[in-house]
Amino acid sequence: MIQVKGAIDANTRCRHYHSEVDVIAIKFKCCGTYYGCYYCHEEAEDHEPMVWPIAEWGTKAILCGNCHTELTIHEYLSCNYECPICRTSFNRGCKNHDHLYFEQEKVTAVVSKG
Repeated sequence: MIQVKGAIDANTRCRHYHSEVDVIAIKFKCCGTYYGCYYCHEEAEDHEPMVWPIAEWGTKAILCGNCHTELTIHEYLSCNYECPICRTSFNRGCKNHDHLYFEQEKVTAVVSKG
């Protein structure tokens, strides 16, 4: 079984995020270690976290705490907050923290001159 640092139960919940739907862990690019959240990483490590670049979104770096299946970043970001394997709901609020884990796609604004 994959070890998740900071986990307080078998479903990968941590002391920072432990609601019924807080059941994913994230493998940090910088150290290759699964953590319950970025606070858990911050408390345990002495290095800065790194975000996963878009080019590496095919990497298995998300762990469903219910069925313990590793998902690729792309699978996770496109799963509509439900494990594609066991159908357990994930916390929709996690999207507010995506920028801490995953490179954000750049949006180029088009400015029209009038």
